[in-house]
Amino acid sequence: MIKKRLMFQKLSFSMIKAAAWINGAALAIMVYYIVSRGWRAISWEFLTQVPRDSMTAGGIFPCIVGTLALCSVTLFVALPVGVASAIYLNEYATRGKLVRLIRLGINNLAGVPSIVFGLFGLAFFCIVLKMGVSVASGGLTLGIMTLPVIIGATEEALKAVPDTFREASLAMGATKWQTIRKVVLPAAFPGILTGSILGISRAAGETAPIMYTGAVFFTPNLPSSLFDEVMALPYHIYVLATAGTQIEITRPLQYGTALVLIGLVFGMNLTAIILRAKMRKKLRI
Repeated sequence: MIKKRLMFQKLSFSMIKAAAWINGAALAIMVYYIVSRGWRAISWEFLTQVPRDSMTAGGIFPCIVGTLALCSVTLFVALPVGVASAIYLNEYATRGKLVRLIRLGINNLAGVPSIVFGLFGLAFFCIVLKMGVSVASGGLTLGIMTLPVIIGATEEALKAVPDTFREASLAMGATKWQTIRKVVLPAAFPGILTGSILGISRAAGETAPIMYTGAVFFTPNLPSSLFDEVMALPYHIYVLATAGTQIEITRPLQYGTALVLIGLVFGMNLTAIILRAKMRKKLRI
Protein backbone atom coordinates (compact mmCIF):
# COMPACT_ATOMS: atom_id res chain seq x y z
CA MET A 1 0.00 0.00 0.00
CA ILE A 2 2.80 2.39 0.93
CA LYS A 3 4.71 1.53 -2.26
CA LYS A 4 1.63 2.31 -4.36
CA ARG A 5 1.24 5.67 -2.64
CA LEU A 6 4.91 6.49 -3.19
CA MET A 7 4.66 5.49 -6.84
CA PHE A 8 1.53 7.60 -7.28
CA GLN A 9 3.24 10.55 -5.57
CA LYS A 10 6.32 10.20 -7.75
CA LEU A 11 4.19 9.97 -10.89
CA SER A 12 2.15 13.03 -9.87
CA PHE A 13 5.28 15.09 -9.18
CA SER A 14 6.75 14.01 -12.52
CA MET A 15 3.61 15.13 -14.37
CA ILE A 16 3.61 18.48 -12.57
CA LYS A 17 7.30 18.96 -13.34
CA ALA A 18 6.74 18.04 -16.99
CA ALA A 19 3.85 20.52 -17.23
CA ALA A 20 6.04 23.27 -15.78
CA TRP A 21 8.83 22.50 -18.26
CA ILE A 22 6.38 22.47 -21.17
CA ASN A 23 4.99 25.87 -20.18
CA GLY A 24 8.48 27.26 -19.72
CA ALA A 25 9.62 25.90 -23.08
CA ALA A 26 6.56 27.31 -24.85
CA LEU A 27 7.20 30.73 -23.32
CA ALA A 28 10.89 30.61 -24.26
CA ILE A 29 10.07 29.65 -27.87
CA MET A 30 7.50 32.42 -28.18
CA VAL A 31 9.83 35.07 -26.75
CA TYR A 32 12.72 33.89 -28.95
CA TYR A 33 10.48 33.94 -32.03
CA ILE A 34 9.38 37.52 -31.36
CA VAL A 35 12.82 38.80 -30.31
CA SER A 36 14.60 37.23 -33.30
CA ARG A 37 12.19 38.91 -35.70
CA GLY A 38 11.61 42.17 -33.90
CA TRP A 39 14.93 43.38 -32.49
CA ARG A 40 16.04 44.87 -35.81
CA ALA A 41 13.06 47.23 -35.76
CA ILE A 42 13.97 48.63 -32.33
CA SER A 43 15.72 51.99 -32.59
CA TRP A 44 15.53 55.43 -31.06
CA GLU A 45 13.45 56.62 -34.00
CA PHE A 46 11.08 53.67 -33.61
CA LEU A 47 10.49 54.50 -29.95
CA THR A 48 10.21 58.30 -30.25
CA GLN A 49 8.60 59.02 -33.64
CA VAL A 50 5.02 58.83 -34.90
CA PRO A 51 3.98 56.35 -37.64
CA ARG A 52 4.19 57.68 -41.20
CA ASP A 53 3.81 56.55 -44.80
CA SER A 54 0.60 54.61 -44.07
CA MET A 55 2.29 53.20 -40.96
CA THR A 56 4.97 51.43 -43.00
CA ALA A 57 7.68 53.62 -41.45
CA GLY A 58 8.29 55.82 -38.44
CA GLY A 59 7.76 54.81 -34.84
CA ILE A 60 5.24 53.90 -32.18
CA PHE A 61 5.60 56.73 -29.65
CA PRO A 62 1.85 57.60 -29.67
CA CYS A 63 1.08 53.92 -29.05
CA ILE A 64 3.39 53.79 -26.02
CA VAL A 65 1.92 56.97 -24.55
CA GLY A 66 -1.63 55.79 -25.23
CA THR A 67 -1.00 52.41 -23.57
CA LEU A 68 0.48 54.08 -20.49
CA ALA A 69 -2.46 56.51 -20.31
CA LEU A 70 -4.99 53.66 -20.49
CA CYS A 71 -3.10 51.71 -17.80
CA SER A 72 -2.99 54.78 -15.54
CA VAL A 73 -6.76 55.27 -15.74
CA THR A 74 -7.28 51.54 -15.20
CA LEU A 75 -5.14 51.58 -12.05
CA PHE A 76 -6.84 54.72 -10.76
CA VAL A 77 -10.28 53.14 -11.20
CA ALA A 78 -9.69 49.48 -10.32
CA LEU A 79 -7.29 49.73 -7.36
CA PRO A 80 -9.46 51.66 -4.84
CA VAL A 81 -12.67 49.84 -5.81
CA GLY A 82 -10.98 46.42 -5.78
CA VAL A 83 -9.20 46.95 -2.46
CA ALA A 84 -12.34 48.36 -0.82
CA SER A 85 -14.40 45.40 -2.05
CA ALA A 86 -11.84 42.91 -0.75
CA ILE A 87 -11.71 44.65 2.65
CA TYR A 88 -15.48 44.41 2.93
CA LEU A 89 -15.59 40.74 1.93
CA ASN A 90 -12.71 39.66 4.17
CA GLU A 91 -13.00 41.94 7.18
CA TYR A 92 -16.63 43.03 7.53
CA ALA A 93 -19.01 40.75 5.66
CA THR A 94 -20.59 37.83 7.48
CA ARG A 95 -21.36 34.59 5.71
CA GLY A 96 -24.76 34.66 4.06
CA LYS A 97 -26.64 34.87 0.79
CA LEU A 98 -25.48 38.40 0.05
CA VAL A 99 -21.80 37.51 0.31
CA ARG A 100 -22.33 34.36 -1.77
CA LEU A 101 -24.05 36.43 -4.45
CA ILE A 102 -21.22 38.98 -4.45
CA ARG A 103 -18.58 36.26 -4.76
CA LEU A 104 -20.59 34.58 -7.51
CA GLY A 105 -20.75 37.88 -9.37
CA ILE A 106 -16.98 38.40 -9.02
CA ASN A 107 -16.25 34.87 -10.26
CA ASN A 108 -18.59 35.34 -13.21
CA LEU A 109 -16.99 38.68 -14.00
CA ALA A 110 -13.58 37.00 -14.10
CA GLY A 111 -14.84 34.52 -16.69
CA VAL A 112 -16.47 37.00 -19.06
CA PRO A 113 -14.63 37.22 -22.43
CA SER A 114 -12.79 40.47 -22.97
CA ILE A 115 -14.77 41.23 -26.12
CA VAL A 116 -17.93 41.42 -23.99
CA PHE A 117 -16.30 44.08 -21.82
CA GLY A 118 -15.49 45.98 -24.99
CA LEU A 119 -19.11 45.89 -26.17
CA PHE A 120 -20.32 46.92 -22.71
CA GLY A 121 -17.86 49.83 -22.66
CA LEU A 122 -19.01 50.91 -26.12
CA ALA A 123 -22.69 50.82 -25.15
CA PHE A 124 -22.41 52.35 -21.66
CA PHE A 125 -19.39 54.65 -21.52
CA CYS A 126 -19.17 55.71 -25.17
CA ILE A 127 -22.88 56.01 -26.01
CA VAL A 128 -24.94 56.28 -22.82
CA LEU A 129 -22.48 58.48 -20.91
CA LYS A 130 -21.42 60.16 -24.18
CA MET A 131 -17.70 59.86 -23.49
CA GLY A 132 -16.99 58.71 -27.01
CA VAL A 133 -13.89 56.77 -27.98
CA SER A 134 -11.45 58.12 -25.40
CA VAL A 135 -8.88 57.36 -22.74
CA ALA A 136 -11.61 57.57 -20.09
CA SER A 137 -13.89 55.05 -21.82
CA GLY A 138 -11.05 52.61 -22.49
CA GLY A 139 -9.58 52.95 -18.99
CA LEU A 140 -12.95 52.47 -17.29
CA THR A 141 -13.64 49.39 -19.41
CA LEU A 142 -10.24 47.90 -18.59
CA GLY A 143 -10.76 48.82 -14.93
CA ILE A 144 -13.98 46.81 -14.73
CA MET A 145 -12.27 43.90 -16.48
CA THR A 146 -9.35 44.02 -14.01
CA LEU A 147 -11.49 44.20 -10.86
CA PRO A 148 -11.77 40.42 -10.24
CA VAL A 149 -7.97 40.02 -10.36
CA ILE A 150 -7.39 42.84 -7.88
CA ILE A 151 -10.18 41.72 -5.55
CA GLY A 152 -8.88 38.14 -5.53
CA ALA A 153 -5.25 39.17 -4.95
CA THR A 154 -6.24 41.60 -2.18
CA GLU A 155 -8.39 39.02 -0.44
CA GLU A 156 -5.57 36.49 -0.44
CA ALA A 157 -3.16 39.12 0.89
CA LEU A 158 -5.58 40.03 3.70
CA LYS A 159 -6.13 36.37 4.59
CA ALA A 160 -2.36 35.91 4.85
CA VAL A 161 -2.16 38.46 7.69
CA PRO A 162 -2.22 36.49 11.00
CA ASP A 163 -5.31 36.99 13.15
CA THR A 164 -3.01 37.66 16.10
CA PHE A 165 -2.19 41.04 14.51
CA ARG A 166 -5.85 42.00 14.58
CA GLU A 167 -6.40 40.64 18.09
CA ALA A 168 -3.39 42.49 19.50
CA SER A 169 -4.50 45.78 17.94
CA LEU A 170 -8.08 45.41 19.19
CA ALA A 171 -6.80 44.47 22.66
CA MET A 172 -4.88 47.74 22.82
CA GLY A 173 -8.10 49.72 22.26
CA ALA A 174 -7.98 50.36 18.52
CA THR A 175 -11.20 50.30 16.56
CA LYS A 176 -11.78 47.80 13.78
CA TRP A 177 -11.15 50.40 11.07
CA GLN A 178 -8.00 51.62 12.82
CA THR A 179 -6.81 48.03 12.99
CA ILE A 180 -7.44 47.50 9.30
CA ARG A 181 -5.86 50.81 8.26
CA LYS A 182 -2.83 50.80 10.56
CA VAL A 183 -2.08 47.08 10.97
CA VAL A 184 -3.74 44.83 8.39
CA LEU A 185 -3.32 46.89 5.22
CA PRO A 186 0.40 47.69 5.74
CA ALA A 187 1.10 43.99 6.33
CA ALA A 188 -0.90 42.98 3.27
CA PHE A 189 0.26 45.81 1.01
CA PRO A 190 3.07 43.87 -0.76
CA GLY A 191 0.59 41.24 -1.91
CA ILE A 192 -2.01 43.87 -2.86
CA LEU A 193 0.54 45.79 -4.90
CA THR A 194 1.76 42.66 -6.67
CA GLY A 195 -1.74 41.54 -7.60
CA SER A 196 -2.68 45.03 -8.76
CA ILE A 197 0.31 45.42 -11.05
CA LEU A 198 -0.22 41.92 -12.45
CA GLY A 199 -3.82 42.85 -13.20
CA ILE A 200 -2.77 46.09 -14.89
CA SER A 201 -0.12 44.20 -16.87
CA ARG A 202 -2.82 41.91 -18.21
CA ALA A 203 -4.96 44.90 -19.11
CA ALA A 204 -2.04 46.49 -20.98
CA GLY A 205 -2.02 43.61 -23.47
CA GLU A 206 -5.77 43.49 -24.14
CA THR A 207 -7.03 44.44 -27.59
CA ALA A 208 -10.77 43.67 -27.64
CA PRO A 209 -11.86 45.98 -24.77
CA ILE A 210 -10.10 49.05 -26.21
CA MET A 211 -10.74 48.60 -29.93
CA TYR A 212 -14.32 49.82 -29.36
CA THR A 213 -13.74 52.26 -26.51
CA GLY A 214 -10.33 53.92 -26.45
CA ALA A 215 -8.01 53.06 -29.33
CA VAL A 216 -8.12 54.28 -32.92
CA PHE A 217 -6.49 53.20 -36.17
CA PHE A 218 -4.21 56.23 -36.38
CA THR A 219 -3.71 59.58 -34.68
CA PRO A 220 -0.42 61.48 -34.58
CA ASN A 221 -1.54 63.56 -31.61
CA LEU A 222 -0.78 62.70 -28.00
CA PRO A 223 -3.72 62.79 -25.57
CA SER A 224 -4.19 66.15 -23.84
CA SER A 225 -7.22 65.10 -21.79
CA LEU A 226 -9.09 62.01 -20.66
CA PHE A 227 -11.59 62.46 -23.49
CA ASP A 228 -9.07 62.23 -26.32
CA GLU A 229 -8.73 59.12 -28.47
CA VAL A 230 -5.36 57.36 -28.52
CA MET A 231 -3.34 54.71 -30.25
CA ALA A 232 -2.36 51.66 -28.18
CA LEU A 233 0.29 48.98 -28.61
CA PRO A 234 -1.96 45.86 -28.75
CA TYR A 235 -4.43 47.47 -31.15
CA HIS A 236 -1.58 48.79 -33.29
CA ILE A 237 -0.22 45.24 -33.63
CA TYR A 238 -3.69 44.05 -34.67
CA VAL A 239 -3.99 46.83 -37.24
CA LEU A 240 -0.55 46.20 -38.75
CA ALA A 241 -1.14 42.44 -38.95
CA THR A 242 -4.69 42.40 -40.30
CA ALA A 243 -5.96 45.74 -41.55
CA GLY A 244 -2.95 47.33 -43.21
CA THR A 245 -2.58 47.73 -46.94
CA GLN A 246 1.02 46.49 -46.97
CA ILE A 247 1.08 43.78 -44.33
CA GLU A 248 4.30 42.08 -45.50
CA ILE A 249 6.20 45.37 -45.57
CA THR A 250 5.16 46.13 -41.99
CA ARG A 251 6.04 42.65 -40.70
CA PRO A 252 9.22 43.83 -38.89
CA LEU A 253 7.22 46.67 -37.32
CA GLN A 254 4.64 44.16 -36.09
CA TYR A 255 7.25 42.09 -34.29
CA GLY A 256 9.03 45.21 -33.05
CA THR A 257 5.80 46.55 -31.55
CA ALA A 258 5.07 43.17 -29.97
CA LEU A 259 8.57 43.16 -28.48
CA VAL A 260 8.02 46.63 -26.97
CA LEU A 261 4.69 45.48 -25.50
CA ILE A 262 6.33 42.40 -23.98
CA GLY A 263 9.06 44.62 -22.56
CA LEU A 264 6.46 46.97 -21.06
CA VAL A 265 4.55 44.11 -19.42
CA PHE A 266 7.80 42.53 -18.21
CA GLY A 267 8.84 45.88 -16.73
CA MET A 268 5.56 46.15 -14.82
CA ASN A 269 5.91 42.62 -13.44
CA LEU A 270 9.56 43.20 -12.51
CA THR A 271 8.55 46.40 -10.71
CA ALA A 272 5.96 44.46 -8.73
CA ILE A 273 8.51 41.82 -7.73
CA ILE A 274 11.11 44.39 -6.63
CA LEU A 275 8.62 46.48 -4.65
CA ARG A 276 7.20 43.38 -2.97
CA ALA A 277 10.68 42.20 -1.96
CA LYS A 278 11.60 45.63 -0.52
CA MET A 279 8.34 45.96 1.41
CA ARG A 280 8.59 42.45 2.84
CA LYS A 281 12.15 43.22 3.94
CA LYS A 282 10.95 46.36 5.75
CA LEU A 283 8.16 44.43 7.44
CA ARG A 284 10.65 41.86 8.73
CA ILE A 285 12.81 44.66 10.12
